[in-house]
Amino acid sequence: MSYTTLQIERAGQVATVWMNRPELHNAMNEHLIGDLTAVFRDLNHDDSVRVIVLAGRGKSFSAGADLDWMRRAAGYSEAQNLEDAGKLAAMLKGIYRSKKPVIARIHGAAMAGGTGLTAVCDIAIATEAAKFALTEVRLGLIPATIGPYVADAIGWRQARRYFLTAERIDAATAERIGLVHEVVDEAALDERVAEVAAELCRGGPHALSAAKELLGALRHSSPFADELLSDTAHRIAAIRITEEAREGLTAFFDKRPPRWVKD
Repeated sequence: MSYTTLQIERAGQVATVWMNRPELHNAMNEHLIGDLTAVFRDLNHDDSVRVIVLAGRGKSFSAGADLDWMRRAAGYSEAQNLEDAGKLAAMLKGIYRSKKPVIARIHGAAMAGGTGLTAVCDIAIATEAAKFALTEVRLGLIPATIGPYVADAIGWRQARRYFLTAERIDAATAERIGLVHEVVDEAALDERVAEVAAELCRGGPHALSAAKELLGALRHSSPFADELLSDTAHRIAAIRITEEAREGLTAFFDKRPPRWVKD
């Protein structure tokens, strides 16, 4: 497949999706949203890909919404805006619910929608100079479609602050509040992303997908819910009898890598 706003690089079982609008700091418009929706759908159906990395060409990860796109949207009817927002929401959902682990490789600005892209990825690794913000209220808007993911990442108490103040969030603060997992020197960013991707590739493909589904179930329930405890018992019972689990256990006892681990 070809994408007008993206470049795809492959290194073994890892596919890196480069947002490729460097002159506009990878700001999002309908074309980038459409391409991101398509590429995550395509990569999720590609068995040769185990891990997806989301990255940005140029000086920024993503500066948020494209100004021309926002200017045009200001003239849309409510119905047109709803259709437009629905496509953005579908793109974010597609990344968040990817069956394969997704790593955000973040440098430079990750503002507004860029903060949202950070939050929908499973793992976020940023440089020390990365910066984030939820700037929507300063434009008379709200961080609506990205809101569920950002609030889930940083917690409701922090969301109450940053949704309202729109203040800049430096990389150290982003790590402290849970928006990113690690902050590294810029020179070490690619190496660290590759190391984490390699760790992910050691997991069973179906087990990683099942673990993501498990997280969804845990997020919406409680250890006080007997239904959840029963569900988790059923999940482990079902996965234990799969071919992948049998291979993983056999490999462990044989002291060898399982078949899904490639050199």
